[in-house]
Amino acid sequence: MATDSTALAAWEKLVPRQVATNGIELRTYEAGEGTPVVLCHGFPELAFSWRHQITPLAEAGHHVIVPDLRGYGGSSRPADPVAYDIVTLCADLAGLLDALGLADAVFVGHDWGAVVVWHMALLHPDRVRAVAGLSVPPAPRAPVPPLGILRSRMGEDFYINWFQTPEPETALRADVRRTLLSRQAPTAAWAAGGEPAEPRYGWLTEDELALYVETFEATGFTGGLNYYRNIDRNWQLMEPLDGRTVDQPSFFAIGSKDPVGRFSATDRLDRVLTDQRGHLVLDGAGHWIQQQCPDEINAALLDFLGTL
Repeated sequence: MATDSTALAAWEKLVPRQVATNGIELRTYEAGEGTPVVLCHGFPELAFSWRHQITPLAEAGHHVIVPDLRGYGGSSRPADPVAYDIVTLCADLAGLLDALGLADAVFVGHDWGAVVVWHMALLHPDRVRAVAGLSVPPAPRAPVPPLGILRSRMGEDFYINWFQTPEPETALRADVRRTLLSRQAPTAAWAAGGEPAEPRYGWLTEDELALYVETFEATGFTGGLNYYRNIDRNWQLMEPLDGRTVDQPSFFAIGSKDPVGRFSATDRLDRVLTDQRGHLVLDGAGHWIQQQCPDEINAALLDFLGTL
């Protein structure tokens, strides 16, 4: 495994470019040649969260493409929350392929990035050669709008429900370091508390943390929060594809201690994925698995890519 300092040094050698797509720009990093593999990050992360995967995938013969998604980092951050629905986010990625002259790619996503790539396989099936999701599984369309289900099951102070209010912008930005190091999902109770910004994660160096902190202090968290604010709208937009399955080769991985597993069922993958070629549960791992367990994730992704 590359050490954290080696991964950071390799990252710093990458030269990003602004790619025009779908009426916005995505800051995009690239490495290697061969099969295109697009890596999509989650919340609150950046393209940087894939720093451990870029070199191994590129050295294995893949053209690795890593954007800051809409709303993040050096990419465009539209002010209107409606600009962050799932159809628009997937159109960003389809346009990214167009701009790079690519017919299709393998899409890999973590957290919200996983949500996006699962939907990419449904909305643009001809552009998705294969798809892998980390931490957030695909799920059949809910029978009713999802936010109501989450409120009844998890309560109003559940973080996704709290994110529907205007409060998180100020609360998350008040102490960005604390926000990024928090071991619990941000809620109104969390915002009112005094949880310290220590200890830091063992897999995140101070230099790496500084890059995240500097970026989110500059951009804030509104872009990422707007993904959550389209959950019910996404449910409406996806109605025409109700019952559609993901038929491309697929892979899913999650940490055994990932809290997402408590409210996202991982035992119904075969209802959505018809060509599943791997399902990995990393014992003892939490939510940030591609950063916490890069060796295991890299090996699993390369094994998956080897099946194509």
